[in-house]
Amino acid sequence: MRLASPRSLFLLAFIGSALLIVVALYMEHVMGLAPCPLCIVQRICVIAFGLTCLVAAIHGPAKTGRRVYAGVGLLFVLFGSATAIRQIWLQSVPADQLPSCLPSLEYMMEALPFQEIARLVLHGTAECAEVSWTMLGLSIPEWSLLAFIGMAIVCLAQLLRRLSKNFPSYRRTPAALAGSSHGRAAARCACEIRRLFA
Repeated sequence: MRLASPRSLFLLAFIGSALLIVVALYMEHVMGLAPCPLCIVQRICVIAFGLTCLVAAIHGPAKTGRRVYAGVGLLFVLFGSATAIRQIWLQSVPADQLPSCLPSLEYMMEALPFQEIARLVLHGTAECAEVSWTMLGLSIPEWSLLAFIGMAIVCLAQLLRRLSKNFPSYRRTPAALAGSSHGRAAARCACEIRRLFA
């Protein structure tokens, strides 16, 4: 089965990422599910991955460029997956062992250096451990992790795929080979051999 063209695959990945953000905004503003710090980090990773795919789809790069875009996208996917796994782990920890809630982001931006803000946000809090919504028995970070796995598959497909124009010899049919100069030379040699042994 042939994969979609690299450009189409990047475009589909962007559309999928945009749909994920639409769902996240719907859950926040319509369903009233406020995102925790780790949820926000995962959103940022999805947005960064989607924008990378959009630029790649518009650019339509060759093999090297395609792999660069896929590699950058994969970095965002791995970081997002790590935060999703961290949140899933927090949801399994007893409540009395969870870190306390963080102050508001506005306060931290004014009072703390960026490195400390990043450390506190990525560490997670009791707010991140709350399971406020499930579907088919899976919580939001578990669905998020599945989405990141899908994004990783797209990136790996782009990194590992081989375009037919770069490997023509593996995809040429016997009829096409017979029409080439090498094919005609081989046919002449075969005729001469048959005459010698006739």
